[in-house]
Amino acid sequence: MNIAVVGGGKRCKQLIEMIDRHSFQEVDPKILVVAESDPQAPGVMAARQRDILVVEDYNQVLGRDDIDLIVELTGSMDVYNNIIAKKKNAVRAIAAQTAQLFWEISRISTLQKKTDQELRETRSLYHMVINELLQEDVLVISYDYRILDINDTLLKKLGLSREQVIGRPCYEITHKRQAPCDGDLHPCPLKETLATEKPSQTTHIHFDKNDRKMYYSISTYPLIEHGDVIGAIEISRDISNEINVQKSLMHQEKMASIGRLSAGVAHEINNPLTTILTTTMLVQEDLPKNDPIYNELETIAKETLRCRKIVTSLLNFARQNKPVIQPHKINEIVMDSIILTHKQAAFKDISIEHDLANNIPKVPIDKGQIEQVLINLVLNAIDATEPGGTIFVKTSWDESKQEVAVQVIDTGKGIDPGDIDRIFDPFFTTKGNGTGLGLALSHGIIEEHGGAINVESEPGYGTTFTILLKSEKGNNHGS
Repeated sequence: MNIAVVGGGKRCKQLIEMIDRHSFQEVDPKILVVAESDPQAPGVMAARQRDILVVEDYNQVLGRDDIDLIVELTGSMDVYNNIIAKKKNAVRAIAAQTAQLFWEISRISTLQKKTDQELRETRSLYHMVINELLQEDVLVISYDYRILDINDTLLKKLGLSREQVIGRPCYEITHKRQAPCDGDLHPCPLKETLATEKPSQTTHIHFDKNDRKMYYSISTYPLIEHGDVIGAIEISRDISNEINVQKSLMHQEKMASIGRLSAGVAHEINNPLTTILTTTMLVQEDLPKNDPIYNELETIAKETLRCRKIVTSLLNFARQNKPVIQPHKINEIVMDSIILTHKQAAFKDISIEHDLANNIPKVPIDKGQIEQVLINLVLNAIDATEPGGTIFVKTSWDESKQEVAVQVIDTGKGIDPGDIDRIFDPFFTTKGNGTGLGLALSHGIIEEHGGAINVESEPGYGTTFTILLKSEKGNNHGS
C-alpha cells in the first residue's frame, strides 16, 4: 500500500515512525510522499531523514498513479473535501482504508506470546492511531453489536465517558434505538459486513449530545480471528456540513429560478390588472352607489387590488436586493418591529412580550431587511395565535460562536409536522389569504446575511422561529 501524507506536523512524524517500527501481516504500507509547505515541520524532517519525497502543494499528490491511500493530517475539512473531489477513483482517502492499517497493530487479543513490554508498545500504538492519527469517529464492535472500544473523538461528541459506552449496543449509543438499524432507509453496515465478510459503506443520521441531527458516512471493516468474523471496525465521518451545503445550493438554485419566473409573470400580469382596475373605477363613476352593478364593480375592484398585492409580493420576492450592511444594535430593531406590529396584536387581544439580552455587540446587517423579516415573523405569529395568547420576542448572545439569536415564539396552533420542511418554499401557505412568499423572502434575506433561520413547532403548543446572525467582532458593543 503506497501512501501519500498531506500535512507534515507531529502526527505525520508519528505515522512515519509507527510504520518503521511495526511489522505488518496483511498489508505492506509505504509512505512515498509528504505534502507540507513548512520545511521545518516535524513530519518533513522525519521524511527527509528516510529519503521520502516532500512537496509543498498537496495538489501535486492527487495526479500520481502510484498512490493507493491519501492520509489527510492537516485537520482542515476544506483540504479533505478537496482531496475527495480531485483524487483518482482508485485512490482511497483516510476514512476508506485506514481500518485495515491500524487494526494490524491492534490485534491485542492474539499477542499472548509477546512480552509485557511488546504488549504495552502495541497497545500504545493502537491507541495513538485511533485517538490521535484518526480524526474520524471510531468504534470497535463485536458480532452481537456490543461496543468493544471507542476513540476519544467520538466520546467527546457524545458527551459520554468510556465506562458509559463499553459493552453497550452501538445502535443504543449512536442512534438512541432499542434495536439494530434496518431497512432500506437505515441499513446497518455492520450486519452487511458480518454477512459478507467484506467492508460495507452507508450514510446514517446520528444524534449528538444535544439531540441534533448529524449526517454520517459510515464504513465498516471485518475483524477476522482464526478465520471467523468476530466483529467490525466502524469508521464514521461527519458529512453534515457537506449535506447542508448541498441543500443550500439546491434551495438557492430553486429560489433563483422561481424568482426569474415570478418577475416575468408579475410584469405580464401587472398591466392588464391596471387596465381592469382603471376601467372598473371609470364605470363606477357613472353609476349611483345604490346601483346593484356598482356593488358588483366594487367587488371586482377589491379583488383586482388583492391581485396587485400578490403581484407586488412576487416582484419583491424576485428582486431580493443585496443587503446594505452596516453595524446596528439588534435590540433596537427588535423594539421597532414590536412597535410597528403591536396594534395588530392588540386588535386580536394578543400580547407581545420581549426579553432582550443586554450584552449583544452590534451586528453587521441591513436594518430595513432584518426589520422586514421580524415584522413578517411577528405578523405570522399573530395570525397563528388565538385571542388571549402571547408572543415572545427574545434576543441572546453566544460568545463562543460570536453569534446573535433572535427568537419569535408564539402560543398558537403550531405547524403540522408534514409542513415543516415546506414552509420556506415559495407559494406554500396554510393561510386562506396568504401568498406563500413572506417566509420564502425572509429565508432569502437571512441567507444573504450569511445567517440561518430555523423553525421548531409542536401542533397545539406553538411555534418558535430562530434567526442566527454573526456578530461584528471588536469592542463596538451596545444593547
